Amino acid sequence: MENRTDEACRPDGSLQRRLPQPDVIEESVRLLKGFADTTRLSILCLLREGEVCVHALVEALDVSQSAVSHQLRVLREARLVDARKVGRHVYYRLVDDHVRDMLADALAHGEEAC
Repeated sequence: MENRTDEACRPDGSLQRRLPQPDVIEESVRLLKGFADTTRLSILCLLREGEVCVHALVEALDVSQSAVSHQLRVLREARLVDARKVGRHVYYRLVDDHVRDMLADALAHGEEAC
């Protein structure tokens, strides 16, 4: 005779219905990977209050321009930041309030562990 625990552990198909479509999961993973690096997370933090020029990001982070450019490319591909060019200067900003909220939540959760 089976007990209730065994019955509750059997998949009946209802659990799979909780999953989003595979393309939504893949896009979400790409987005979350954007947060998964200390330099990228630092860049996102610097962009919380508004646009910042690439040169200012390089100076604030004290890393090479090529390293910052690489990380900005990853952030653009993850759809976390957007850019605007003015003459020879490129200004980056967070794409929208969703990103700002995710960043705030991630940092708040990180603070809880400290």
